Amino acid sequence: MTDDQSPIDPRPKSWIDKIAQVFSDEPTDTKSLLELLRNAEQDQVLDADALGIIEGALQVSSMQVRDIMIPRSQVVTVPADLSLCEIVERVTKASHSRFPVVGENVDNVMGILLAKDLLPLLLAENQDKFDIKDIVRPATFVPESKRLNVLLKEFRETRQHMAIVIDEYGSVCGAVTIEDVLEQIVGEIEDEFDVDDESYIKKFDDQNFIVKALTPIDEFNQYFATDFNDQEFTTIGGLVLQKFGHIPERSESLTVGSFQITVLNADSRQIKLLKVNTNVLGSSDTAA
Repeated sequence: MTDDQSPIDPRPKSWIDKIAQVFSDEPTDTKSLLELLRNAEQDQVLDADALGIIEGALQVSSMQVRDIMIPRSQVVTVPADLSLCEIVERVTKASHSRFPVVGENVDNVMGILLAKDLLPLLLAENQDKFDIKDIVRPATFVPESKRLNVLLKEFRETRQHMAIVIDEYGSVCGAVTIEDVLEQIVGEIEDEFDVDDESYIKKFDDQNFIVKALTPIDEFNQYFATDFNDQEFTTIGGLVLQKFGHIPERSESLTVGSFQITVLNADSRQIKLLKVNTNVLGSSDTAA
């Protein structure tokens, strides 16, 4: 062996050695860093899930609240002058856990109502003395230009899960939750309204079902004993989209046959998740 030749190390490389090799050329910007990470994934130093999380974390640092916020028109609010029964009805229908409480208009946000705080009141005997101001939590306000990584840090420090988004004039333009931010990093987070990958339909209670928009109409018909035509559309999402006549936003609902169908999840291109309520009288197709 000559002096300029290096001995061949017979030992297999450890994962630390592999990572060190990947970063032997220091990245100078985010683009070159991502390129190194993707090469590491191809070399099986990182798995695809880990790479996705890293990419999401890097993306969050360059995104602003306005990029992911729930628009003002889609925020379900609770007017402060509603009775306890009316509030419970609204909260139950929306199926969220947090609600901005507003005064005369949406810009007058008095605080955040946690659905769980209503439970003790339902068991109380003096419900007539109910005042929502006694149970609302303080609201956090953030500008729509705030970086998501900064917002996530503030959520963690204050243990808040929702913030009201305001524009440069101080008007409410939407809301954002910690789940919205985390989903940018780790992907969509499943909750009690999500359906597992192996099924299209999940029973929530005796009258409500969570249904994927991609559910084939024939499978929907079989499950609910209906006879919707599957010649024009093959999925229940396609049928619902045709009934709306536009791409609906979250919480929009309509009546199809004997069902009330509410959009739980949708983006600007497609419907993703629906809530189907079977306790609806009448058979007309009426958009809400």
